[in-house]
Amino acid sequence: MEQATSTAAGAPGRIGRPRATSRTDLERIGFELFASQGFDSTTVDDIARAAGIGRRTFFRYFGSKNDLVWGDFEDQLAGLRELLEATAPDVPVADALREAVVAFNRFDPEEVPWHRQRMQLILTVPTLQADATLRYNEWRAIVTEFVATRTGLPTSDLLPRLVGYASLSAAIAAYEHWLADERQGLEPLIDATFRHLARGWESAIPCQG
Repeated sequence: MEQATSTAAGAPGRIGRPRATSRTDLERIGFELFASQGFDSTTVDDIARAAGIGRRTFFRYFGSKNDLVWGDFEDQLAGLRELLEATAPDVPVADALREAVVAFNRFDPEEVPWHRQRMQLILTVPTLQADATLRYNEWRAIVTEFVATRTGLPTSDLLPRLVGYASLSAAIAAYEHWLADERQGLEPLIDATFRHLARGWESAIPCQG
């Protein structure tokens, strides 16, 4: 039986962190532990203990430690699909895709430090890479389906596949640049990478004399 870390107002309780009762609380506690002792060295039991909950309660919110890092990624993917579907049919595919992906990666200022830490883990921790590949495939599939729908081509056609893979690479490149330089804004970087993608990479490379 789990022991609560606090009691009713006015009654004495155990001193320490109030018990975490939401996914957001658990994410932030997990990120604090990852920052102080490393992702691989932090266990689910460590997170549950710091949150003042039991191990079984942790698994009601997340299926694994990896899932905590990704947060509500499935809901986010649904949001990306909605952004793409909401684009006007007369907007060129490249512009519609760029605007939707920029909007998808727009965060409130207070959330940016947490998102930076999340992406630092996803892009640099080897034990998260296999999981990342599966989730990237889901993201890429949504872009591929959008391009296929807008062009009237099957998703198996070369063009939708190419745009899906290229868009994923463009987004990752923007994130890596953002993580390497805190002075850079994420939205302008993603906007720039997708504009380069639409123009063709050769147009962005200066001619060498």
